Amino acid sequence: MFIYLCKKIAIPGNVRLRCISWNKDQGFIACGGEDGLLKVLKLETQTDEAKIKGLAAPSNLSVNQTLEGHSGSVQVVTWNEQYQKLTTSDQNGLIIVWMLYKGAWYEEMINNRNKSVVRSMSWNADGKKICIVYEDGAVIVGSVDGNRIWGKDLKGTHLCHVAWSSDSKVLLFGMSNGEIHIYDNQGNFIVKMKLSCLVNVTGAFSIAGIHWYHGTEGYIEPDCPCLAVCYDNGRCQIMRDENDHNPVLIDTGMNVVCIQWNHCGSVLAVAGSLKTTSQDKDVNIVQFYTPFGEHLRTLKVPGKQISALSWEGSGLKIALAVDSYIYFANIRPDYKWGYCSNTVVYAYTRPDRPEYCVVFWDTKNNEKYVKYVKSLISITTYGDFCVLATKADENQPQYVLVLCNSIGTPLDPKYIDIGPLFVTMTKTHVIAASKEAFYVWQYRVAKKLTAMEFNQVARTRKEGRERIYHVDDTPSGSAGGHLDYSRAIEFQGTRDPICAITASDKMLLVGRESGTLQRYSLPSVGMVQKFTLNCHAYQLSLNCNSSRVAVIDLSGVLTFFDLDTRVVTSTGEQMVGEQLKLERKDVWDMKWAKDNPDLFAMMEKTRMYVFRNLDPEEPIQTSGYICNFEDLEIKSVLLDEILKNPEHPNKDYIINFEIRSLRDSRALIEKVGIEESSQFIEDNPHPRLWRLLAEAALQKLDLQTAEQAFVRCRDYQGIKFVKRLGNLQSESMKQAEVAAYFSRFEEAERMYLDMDRRDLAIGLRIKLGDWFRVLQLLKTGSGDSDDALLEQAHNAIGDYFADRQKWLNAVQYYVQGRNQERLAECYYMLEDYQGLENLANSLPENNKLLPDIAYMFVRVGMCEQAVSAFLKCNRPKDAVDTCVHLNQWDKAVELAKNHNMKEIGSLLARYASHLLEKNKIFDAIELYRKANYFFEAAKLMFKIADEESKKRTKPLRVKKLYVLSALLIEQCHEQIQNAQKGKVKGKSSEAASALAGLLEEDVLSSTNRFADNAWRGAEAYHFFILAQRQLYKGSVQAALKTALHLRDYEDIIPAVEIYSLLALCACANRAFDICSKAFVKLESLETLRPEQRQQYEDLALEIFTRHSPKSNKKSDLDDMLDSSIDGKLPVCVATGDPILEQRFWMCSVCKHCMKPKEASSRSFCPLCHSTI
Repeated sequence: MFIYLCKKIAIPGNVRLRCISWNKDQGFIACGGEDGLLKVLKLETQTDEAKIKGLAAPSNLSVNQTLEGHSGSVQVVTWNEQYQKLTTSDQNGLIIVWMLYKGAWYEEMINNRNKSVVRSMSWNADGKKICIVYEDGAVIVGSVDGNRIWGKDLKGTHLCHVAWSSDSKVLLFGMSNGEIHIYDNQGNFIVKMKLSCLVNVTGAFSIAGIHWYHGTEGYIEPDCPCLAVCYDNGRCQIMRDENDHNPVLIDTGMNVVCIQWNHCGSVLAVAGSLKTTSQDKDVNIVQFYTPFGEHLRTLKVPGKQISALSWEGSGLKIALAVDSYIYFANIRPDYKWGYCSNTVVYAYTRPDRPEYCVVFWDTKNNEKYVKYVKSLISITTYGDFCVLATKADENQPQYVLVLCNSIGTPLDPKYIDIGPLFVTMTKTHVIAASKEAFYVWQYRVAKKLTAMEFNQVARTRKEGRERIYHVDDTPSGSAGGHLDYSRAIEFQGTRDPICAITASDKMLLVGRESGTLQRYSLPSVGMVQKFTLNCHAYQLSLNCNSSRVAVIDLSGVLTFFDLDTRVVTSTGEQMVGEQLKLERKDVWDMKWAKDNPDLFAMMEKTRMYVFRNLDPEEPIQTSGYICNFEDLEIKSVLLDEILKNPEHPNKDYIINFEIRSLRDSRALIEKVGIEESSQFIEDNPHPRLWRLLAEAALQKLDLQTAEQAFVRCRDYQGIKFVKRLGNLQSESMKQAEVAAYFSRFEEAERMYLDMDRRDLAIGLRIKLGDWFRVLQLLKTGSGDSDDALLEQAHNAIGDYFADRQKWLNAVQYYVQGRNQERLAECYYMLEDYQGLENLANSLPENNKLLPDIAYMFVRVGMCEQAVSAFLKCNRPKDAVDTCVHLNQWDKAVELAKNHNMKEIGSLLARYASHLLEKNKIFDAIELYRKANYFFEAAKLMFKIADEESKKRTKPLRVKKLYVLSALLIEQCHEQIQNAQKGKVKGKSSEAASALAGLLEEDVLSSTNRFADNAWRGAEAYHFFILAQRQLYKGSVQAALKTALHLRDYEDIIPAVEIYSLLALCACANRAFDICSKAFVKLESLETLRPEQRQQYEDLALEIFTRHSPKSNKKSDLDDMLDSSIDGKLPVCVATGDPILEQRFWMCSVCKHCMKPKEASSRSFCPLCHSTI
């Protein structure tokens, strides 16, 4: 950063100032002094025109109001920015709160304890609470509306300072004895602050200031120190929080009066005085430090005694109260910024994010790309590239250099072990230096490369591509060089640290604090020479041919050193290098011209000077940072204005300045003429001036002068253009071509149309890519327009809309341009699958677009349309693959059969086995079912049903599984019969086809037990469930009849369950003969354990000692049951009764029967649940 005094305001009556405070939001400055002096001032806000000049704009006072109300010396002034209030206090303890009304300040509230004097006041971060501390130990916390929240009397203490934490939970009280006590926001003591900066301090000392930055603009680093405490003896500590036991310690070596952070917590200003040995009186100075204790600058201030300081809201100005004057100083911050290929790269902090926000702002297209970078150290740019230097990790001392392109895309990161305090860049190298070592990275080969060809850079770390050197080494340049950090850092520092570096394609210059300047060759990095400068360099810059270096020192003095001049010393010794006589003060930025070694621009305070051969031109008022100096034009960026609203950079803040020779040449051409101007340009040659002359000659169709000028500025395209103009006969044609050359396209088109050369107007618009205008011209023409050109125009407009993802608009133009390929893409993006299908149907067979459309359908799962498209382009295999991919196996099998593809069966089997391996049996069943392989599906379903049956799960679930199995078998039978019918059609009778079907079914039934009687499992569980339902309902006789059927199904349901149920039903029906037989069967079962058998025997004994094993009700029940068991009579699946009637209902699916009475009251078959 650079700082210089810029303005001085005298207080009337020579009243001495005691305090000053600058309102960060509204820009008001309050200053208090002796005899009740209280003034509110405001520097006038800049107009748009003045903004372009930035700080260079004149700043007069727009507000100068004296506030009456205090009688004693005003000692404390503090602003509440959120609520636009000013709070002031004087030596009598009187507190006044002032409010803003119609542009002026008025008293709002007054308070006076009449006991003690107010030493400090502080509003919290949100402006809702104020804490007031009195000298006698009294503390009052009040609200913004004047109500007292709490008060406390800290007995035995003398208070002098107060500060809030950013979250308003902690209060710091500074005591007159130098101690700082930490309290909570309710006034409860927590702990005394540890003051590391006062170790080994003797003598009396007091607190000069406590300032806690509240993070309103974000932090420059995560966990950044933000609480500054400073004592009048110059000792200072900066802490991360109130309990930080490892603070940053600074000994300023001065008598401190006041401290304050800037608006974003990146700079701490410490004001006070310094005793000098040469002078008797003290010198007023302001020292500037980073939060990490690094000294940035020192500002000397005239006057007897400085009493206070305050920063402006943007951090670009600082106000100093000295005696009876207010001094203003301008600050030129060291922004993290750079400029590469029309892109301004700048970084800023945000309160909502811990990282730096890095913006890549393309000034040509006004587009910006934002990246978030943690612990950013610096930004360096060159050509088309940018290097971001960052800290790799907070806990490890490792750093990263990230090479990016001009839109912020990271191309190549390099991890290094030295802190990159100084970074410079050339066309081929990145050089980073710490205080004792420098690292050289050749990021691309030394041939002419564009950003697009960057992928030629090897990603691997090659020999010699990266090297590191200690500053005290003397490399010869011959060795390849290694990346050996231990060797470079083994010295652990140096007595003469590095303070600045710069490089060009030929050389690297390293400046050291002693004034030594070391010159190394590039790319070999060999020590060439050492020079001695008369200053401590802060910034070095080489001109375009590396003959001179510009040096800006710490105090802003710019000097020049000629590296090639050979001089003879007084002793007769010949030396290389000479200090030039030019010296400029208060310089904070400079840039050499890229194309002239004698041209440079520099910023001196608020003026820009351009020098040619060390002679200055008249200055320009501006505060911009110089981006680029090329072609006699300086591009400057007003970073101060941009960073006031960094999310929305404005193109108005990029300013181009023409230097005098360019301005003079332009004026000469306009006023005097081409011939006279060419003589002036001959005397002051520059390609840009020749181009200016060439363009002026073209405008006047002076082709000979234009050609000569284009030759002088080596513009081959210009020469060719002049030749082409010379071949044209028509004068108006030449004028039209010149208008087009100067981008006056509307004028050129109008001329072509006036000449009735619509074809040339269309050609011009085609070159420009303005297809909308091309279409307009084609349609407005009187003759028939070219159909091919019309199609081309429609397609180009379609492309325009498609590029912007306006697919609906694109479709309309592609239809007119008959561009079926892009049309298909648009339909797909619009999800207009009907349109896509219509397009596929309209295409001829074997069209090359059909497979692409088919794959579009595949991607969205539209099987039928995809198959249709594949078949249309004669790709049945792809159609089958699609069906398989989309699980449409029935379709796949059908297609495979129709196209005689053998592999479908094996494919199906392979997929099914894959599913079975993963235990996805139901998926395998579904697969077989969809592919019409009903028998395989039924086999798997029966297997599941048998397993579930053995698990003794819910009987209803098992019945459902058996029903599904049987239904699959029925579908299999139906498939066989249909196939046989199809085979023998027209050859033999129906009887023959039926016989063939039966024979095939016979083969199936011989291979599997369930194929013969598929419904047995379903019947078993159906009757098992029905018997239990009837029993629970109380229909014991019906339950017994049903249970008797279960004796046929011992192979499906365990015998123990069948006979237990039968015994229960018989006992309930008092049919003890059947009950007895059931118990006999149970006792004879081999599957029972002895204790279970014993239980059955005991139960039988208990039953049959009471009841004789004979049936009490002798009826025809037994005969009926016997006949049904023998299979003579069909059984009703609804009731379990044998059907005695001649007429009964039979299910068309499972072929089971039901009594007509039952059938009439039901909608579904009780067994298979098919609709009646």
